[in-house]
Amino acid sequence: MQALASRLATMITSPLVIYLEGDLGAGKTTFCRALIQSMGVKGSVKSPTYTLLEEYDVDAPFSKILHFDLYRLVDAEELEFIGIRDYIDAALWLVEWADKGKGLLPEADMIIRLAYSGDHRSLSMDYLSMRSSALADSLNL
Repeated sequence: MQALASRLATMITSPLVIYLEGDLGAGKTTFCRALIQSMGVKGSVKSPTYTLLEEYDVDAPFSKILHFDLYRLVDAEELEFIGIRDYIDAALWLVEWADKGKGLLPEADMIIRLAYSGDHRSLSMDYLSMRSSALADSLNL
């Protein structure tokens, strides 16, 4: 997963919305952490399990990485209180448990599904936009 995250980090060239799906412990946060660090963020990359959002400033091609973990979200309207509309066009979005924010989150460009069984993990990707399709072509997946 870390190798794929590193490879993906070098190919993202514009703002993108990525939803990550999978059971607890499937590796969603691990994948996000690897991607965020591969995009040049130094230091600790915390899980936003309790804060809902961790924000990271980065250089081009966009100004921010937004890492959402909506597992503890009770009502999608809570996203209004953290100013979700202020972020719509400016960032790479990594959203865990996106189904809990339905109606307020931007549509996904890509969905990454993670699963595990014993010591084995699997990953699949759905490309839902022109931006993510071009990325898939670059990844040769």
